[in-house]
Amino acid sequence: MNVRAELEKAVGVAENIQLNDIELDPLKIKTIMINEVVPADPSQDFYGQLDADYLTTTIPLFQKSGLPVKDIQDILHMGVYITNAVKTPKSDYTIEKNSIENSLPYLEKELSLFPNVKVIMLMGDVAKKAFNMLAKKTTKKNVIPAVASKCLKR
Repeated sequence: MNVRAELEKAVGVAENIQLNDIELDPLKIKTIMINEVVPADPSQDFYGQLDADYLTTTIPLFQKSGLPVKDIQDILHMGVYITNAVKTPKSDYTIEKNSIENSLPYLEKELSLFPNVKVIMLMGDVAKKAFNMLAKKTTKKNVIPAVASKCLKR
């Protein structure tokens, strides 16, 4: 399955929305890591070029935990899919709430593509906020406490 094709078919094509153009088997994904926002240059995202900026920080984290990871394909083969909560690059230091809201239909559909997911990791406050916004649609409340993520790590 191609993630981008599935999302565009279900949600549509929108200006400035950046989606993961990656072919994978959705049944093999057990963990989803949600990063905050796509980079301004799509080639620097997780599924962009081999030496993409996002990978130069991500791969060493997996390696430091003792996993023999060399590239994004190794991460996918472990059953880990990485995506971004906000599908449009930020234009300022902060991410506007409407940027998150405009990306939610894509993120919601994207999460639904993986029926065997057991763990969702939220990598930062924007990812946490987006996930809570999705959860509120069905539960009417936040599923992640509204405190700074550094407080949750303790």
